[in-house]
Amino acid sequence: MTAGSTNNPILSGQSSAQDSSRTGASDSLRIGLFNAENLFLLFDHPVPPHYMKLNEAQWQALSGSVYENKSLPKCIQIAQIIKAELPDIMMLCEVGGEESLKNFNKLFLDDLYHTVLIEGNSDRNIDVGFLIRKDKKLTHHLNSHKERPLNFLYPHEVLSKKTGYPIKATTQYFSRDCAELKLTDAAGSEPYLIILLTHLKSRLDPERIDPGGTERRTAELRTCIDIYKELSIKHPQTPIIFAGDMNGYAGKTNTDLEFAPLYAETDLQDVLELANLSIEKRSTFYQVKNNTKVEGKQIDYCFVSKHLYEKIKPGSADVYRYKDEFGFAIEQPRNLDDKLRLPSDHYPLFFTLEKL
Repeated sequence: MTAGSTNNPILSGQSSAQDSSRTGASDSLRIGLFNAENLFLLFDHPVPPHYMKLNEAQWQALSGSVYENKSLPKCIQIAQIIKAELPDIMMLCEVGGEESLKNFNKLFLDDLYHTVLIEGNSDRNIDVGFLIRKDKKLTHHLNSHKERPLNFLYPHEVLSKKTGYPIKATTQYFSRDCAELKLTDAAGSEPYLIILLTHLKSRLDPERIDPGGTERRTAELRTCIDIYKELSIKHPQTPIIFAGDMNGYAGKTNTDLEFAPLYAETDLQDVLELANLSIEKRSTFYQVKNNTKVEGKQIDYCFVSKHLYEKIKPGSADVYRYKDEFGFAIEQPRNLDDKLRLPSDHYPLFFTLEKL
């Protein structure tokens, strides 16, 4: 096990009965990635049987948490997307802990999934986690790298170190985590797929020590690459997916500087790039400036190792577009009000792997 990792046997096990086998995973896997934006579902009062008919005030009154629950209509919309796409593995960012994920699965997904999450380092209590379909018979093991040092100092800390001033923290850790999910045979042998899921440092800089969060995000990405390399050496024949909210442009062209090592040092490629999806169709986030100017960009990515380049089902990789009550795609938000009405400030993406 790598330094700083966390092995939680509670999150190791079979996603089905004891006869779970490799056969169930050898066909295809539908995979999704979604930053669900503050998916908190914490309750201090029993959820009534008629909860779907509650108004928003009644829904929020079920919780006494300092974190506001995700609105009922938005929870319903997110669940409708997942049920329509029916991913075998759904990767989620901004989940309000294990309890929230379990409640979402039970209340809105008919308990179709196993919930897999280790709470990370977020000061906002937003975590990365997985939903794994129970009927797919996937045996999984989840490992956390939340305690793995980034071996990183902010510029002012480097200066302090040079001049002999004490430094409060001589190392930093992931803002959230880099969660490592391994899918194995029922016997728990060599994994046939590894997924690394992260949510890198945002561009917020409230302490005014790291403009755009670039220094911290660079260090986190660097550590994710180190983890990827270690796994590639340990499991040279195992396909690996590296995914998450990167909080920056990590595309192959005009790449933000902090993501350059992805292309210089690894074989990882964006599934949307491999699928030849046009740039304008890859936007997973729309930045609204001055409530009038809207800029679409891709900041959520699923990168795959060379083992998977040819296993992406043609036509399966796409960014989901939210739909209205008639099933028609909603245009990109034109202002902040439009954006706030959406189920999340991000858009999910999905793809299918064949013949793993």
